[in-house]
Amino acid sequence: MIPRRVLGRAAIALAATLALLCAAAPLVEAALGLDHEATDLLARLEPPSLAHPLGTDDLGRDLLARLLHGGRVSLLVGVVAATIAAVLGTGLGLAAGYLGGRLDSILMRVTDLVIALPLLALLIVLAAIDLTRLGVPEDMARSPEAGLARIVAITAAFGWTTVARLVRAATLSLRARDFVRAAVALGASPARVMLVHILPSAMPTVLVATALAVGEVIKFESVLSFLGLGIQPPVPSWGNMLTNAQELIWTAPALALWPGLLILGTVAACNLLADAAARRMRPARGGGRR
Repeated sequence: MIPRRVLGRAAIALAATLALLCAAAPLVEAALGLDHEATDLLARLEPPSLAHPLGTDDLGRDLLARLLHGGRVSLLVGVVAATIAAVLGTGLGLAAGYLGGRLDSILMRVTDLVIALPLLALLIVLAAIDLTRLGVPEDMARSPEAGLARIVAITAAFGWTTVARLVRAATLSLRARDFVRAAVALGASPARVMLVHILPSAMPTVLVATALAVGEVIKFESVLSFLGLGIQPPVPSWGNMLTNAQELIWTAPALALWPGLLILGTVAACNLLADAAARRMRPARGGGRR
């Protein structure tokens, strides 16, 4: 059995490698002389070669270049949406846990309501809404930026619940500690107690939950894009690359294999990172090394 420490280091290496390669996609393109948007119908579905390291897709576009640019979109959506959800969930969890009373009851009932919703079905319905019917200009509604903003907003709006519950639980524990009581006795305001004294001690919980959320958001983005409701072509994402590959699964399986493996690897890396971070932070929180 592989030691968890080794898995954690492998997850860090995989996540860092994917992030660096995707961030450097234009540089990789320039170095290899590739263009992820250039089509060549005479070179469609070519096998791997020196000119195209992973081959080409059904329109003759370089598969490696599109995977890297698709990774930039998928990772951007995952990180931004998870960060927004973490900030929102942290604020609500701190307020509910420290202030308590009726506010705690209301916030937790709202959290329970959001958790009870059929998330994937709701995301599909919201992603299918025509923005032009909501008064958004057609040019803006059809732009790639609008598609990215919509996916980020939808996933962040329903992804804060886990962070909120975890931060609330941590806050309930921390507010009974001596250092918090001392701050209150010295006249610190509730906002200062929450932000200066409780939040730093609760940050390990937030970081672990955020790492898990990145993987979840990438999965949701991939599902929505696969269904044609997420990032729209010609902008590549790993999800819509899977959509384009489904009709060619038997003739060109690599078109589905590579984006599928990247989604799997990224989500697994996020989960392993969260697990490694949680285990590393246990001693600092008094749990002892296990």
